[in-house]
Amino acid sequence: MALKVFPLKQVNLHSLPPEVGVPTYSRKEVGQSICHVGVGGFHRAHQALYADDLLQKGKNLEWGICGIGLLPHDIRIRDVLRDQDYLYTVVERELGSDQARIIGSIVNFLYAPEDRETVLEKLASPDTKIVSMTITEGGYYLNQATGEFDDQHPDIKHDLEHPEQPNCSFGYLIEALNRRRERGQAPFTVMSCDNVQSNGHVAQKMLLAFAELRDPAIRNWLERNGAFPNSMVDRITPATTDAHREFVREKFGIDDAWPVVPEAFRQWVIEDHFLHGRPAWEDAGAEMTSDVLPYEKMKMRLLNASHQTMCYIGMLVGYEYADEAMGDAEIVRFVQRMMDEEVTPILDPVPGIDLEDYKQTLIRRFSNPAIKDTLLRLATEGSARIPKFILPSIVDSLSSGTPNRLLIFTVATWFRYLTGTDDRGRELPIIDPLKDRLQERARKGKEDPGPLLEISELFPAALTQSSVFVNALIEAMRYLYGEGARAALTRYVGA
Repeated sequence: MALKVFPLKQVNLHSLPPEVGVPTYSRKEVGQSICHVGVGGFHRAHQALYADDLLQKGKNLEWGICGIGLLPHDIRIRDVLRDQDYLYTVVERELGSDQARIIGSIVNFLYAPEDRETVLEKLASPDTKIVSMTITEGGYYLNQATGEFDDQHPDIKHDLEHPEQPNCSFGYLIEALNRRRERGQAPFTVMSCDNVQSNGHVAQKMLLAFAELRDPAIRNWLERNGAFPNSMVDRITPATTDAHREFVREKFGIDDAWPVVPEAFRQWVIEDHFLHGRPAWEDAGAEMTSDVLPYEKMKMRLLNASHQTMCYIGMLVGYEYADEAMGDAEIVRFVQRMMDEEVTPILDPVPGIDLEDYKQTLIRRFSNPAIKDTLLRLATEGSARIPKFILPSIVDSLSSGTPNRLLIFTVATWFRYLTGTDDRGRELPIIDPLKDRLQERARKGKEDPGPLLEISELFPAALTQSSVFVNALIEAMRYLYGEGARAALTRYVGA
């Protein structure tokens, strides 16, 4: 007998199957001390879930979340959440185990393009104590090659010319912070939750650079009084599909327009540096520390780098999903050898972490068939991910004399992928803000990596001026084009 299906609303929570967890706290009493910019699937599967854990324990009622959308496409999630009383479903999936719960920690959502002033005043309010962000690696206006602020970006130019009518995240944050400064209030804590190494330091550096251009007085005030804790986040969270929506309807009787279906594993390591207090995240399983760097370096160089290692070669040989790629013994060997032989030797010890166990856990997570994580998701915005997750390890290997052949082969597979077709001529979708520029250069150069290496904001001089790197990349490209992706993979993992 089919389950009766209920629209996801507050009034219907009592009608859901008993195995579905629902908020047991009074959502009317939940505050909005956290504003979160960028309410995508990852935030809803991660930070908002930690907040819900604490609320379920009867703790931290003031630390509910007000979502903030700044981009035109954010209107979709605003409308869905508003129609569902800001509720949504998280289904944690492992093979043979699906755990569903309704998350209630987001209690409001403001859409800036329709009401800029309301968003600015919400951020400027003394009731807002933390502004957290998942704005993707590309949202920090960071020149990858120089490490400096990209003050020539059109978003930045607009917001400097129209400081009280901002469009981008930095413009909103600095305008709101300036209002607090002018009113004699302390700044809110700025908390990056993005996959950016030293994300708090990067957010601080970029925001201070923007503030300096806007008004040095704002910069000086924020530098003296601000807080920008680093954090490391981890949870594989595929983009929501219609298949996910149908699965949630059929299995749990929930009509949810935007559920989230992550893996069961989650991790959050947070630098304990906040201006106006914070939730007791440690009571929900987060690790509070004085130094996040070893954890995030481990995660980016192993997990995120492995995603890059598997996704481009996986698509080139015809796979669509991560678990399919990890069913290929040669790709597993490629990922394992890259982690063991090329990344582990250049990692620092990580407190409380057994690296061998961590790496085996990654292989299991990547191979989870219940998640159906697409390789395209892992390949999205490669122009931001390759410079953060792959190139730093190559730079370190060149200075330390450790192996780097598989890391360089990963760069070559990205270059080959950027032509937009696999070896059989099938189209490969590319989602990247630099798509046109990258594709033009990839097609122009073909097996010659030179045109792509000339993009100076992606490739630092430490690499482009290294004959070891350039020659190894040329060799990898020659094999990819001359023999094809499968034969080249076989050559590299067998060597």
